[in-house]
Amino acid sequence: MNTKLTGLALATMMAIAPSAQANEVEVLHYWTSGGEAASVAFLKEQLAASGVNWVDFAVAGGAGESAMTVLKSRAISGNPPTAAQIKGPSIQDWGELGFLSSIDDVAQANNWDDILPAVVSDVMKYQGEYVAAPVNVHRVNWLWANPEVFRKAGATIPTTWDDFMVQAQKLKDAGYIALAHGGQAWQDATVFEAVVLGVGGADYYKKAFVDADMDALNSETTKEVFETFGQLRQFVDINSPGRDWNLATSMVINGEAGMQIMGDWAKGEFKVAGLNPGTDYVCVAAPGTSGAYTFNVDSFAFFNQSDSDSSKAQKVMAKEILSTDFQRVFNLNKGSIPARLGMARTEFDSCAHDSMDAFVASSASGSLVPSFAHGMAVSEAIAGAIYDSATQFFNSDDTAEEGVAQLVAAVAAAK
Repeated sequence: MNTKLTGLALATMMAIAPSAQANEVEVLHYWTSGGEAASVAFLKEQLAASGVNWVDFAVAGGAGESAMTVLKSRAISGNPPTAAQIKGPSIQDWGELGFLSSIDDVAQANNWDDILPAVVSDVMKYQGEYVAAPVNVHRVNWLWANPEVFRKAGATIPTTWDDFMVQAQKLKDAGYIALAHGGQAWQDATVFEAVVLGVGGADYYKKAFVDADMDALNSETTKEVFETFGQLRQFVDINSPGRDWNLATSMVINGEAGMQIMGDWAKGEFKVAGLNPGTDYVCVAAPGTSGAYTFNVDSFAFFNQSDSDSSKAQKVMAKEILSTDFQRVFNLNKGSIPARLGMARTEFDSCAHDSMDAFVASSASGSLVPSFAHGMAVSEAIAGAIYDSATQFFNSDDTAEEGVAQLVAAVAAAK
């Protein structure tokens, strides 16, 4: 749902978008799928119980490009929402532009430095003060599989990229779509990211796709990444272009496809469908990435408000986001794990337990890396260069050498 908004549509949305009133928060976000909507609904309820009304400003689109277009228009026109779903380096960008409001008093009063991992809290601050609140931690490098499809095809769930090709061919030969995929740039980048990590490992990932080191990008390892990525084309169905991510997840749920490579927000769709992990579906790390973790932290950044009542409502929202009740229910619905440390694990399923364990282990081993496909690792310009290169390659007959050359040129131009 990354539909480009026309100028007319943007103008219309800006005209009808309400400004937040006293005891109100107007929240711009892009959570519109089943599992996501359930998560948002709970935050609305929690705020209502605290006397704050939520004015919903949802802009559909899995990776948030359309939402960010609307946000920029609103902010430039002097009518920003109370809070907006923003993450990663973009928080710093908005801070530098002078749009964000400090919520550091709320953070200090509620000991956020103690209850958040440093890798999370650092992203939420601008010039040492909190300007955003994290709602979760997503693991992006997941592979979701339908075990019944695998059983019928006589295949086993792969743990390496070489084995992936073998097992995917078995699924294809049995008449199934091997890899459920939505042909949108951010989904192409998500799969590409999994290949980067699985083929090159965490150290290469950091050098090439976090530091944007040109020698690492222009290397034999990158060529191997593109060779592997290119092999996946044969396992995607012809109807994938433009498909939303949750519809691809439904293909796995319904037994049309065997696998999907997608972040753990996909689990929310399995939950809405009434399915259980380990029996109805399987979650494993994407091939070659079991010891690593690409993280994506969803958060709400808070924008400067013109009156004190709106600022007070904003701080109620900030406090509520890090409450144990919200962190528990939101992440049970969303498929992610809590951003807050020390949460009870009892209600979380085996996929979440695996994610929690992997988060801690990869943090200790140095293989915890920010997702470049989901706005956590590099600037918007460099991320765009990677997106364009990955999706151009995947939707063409280009060779691996051509893919590397295009990526290197695009990143160099974006720096």
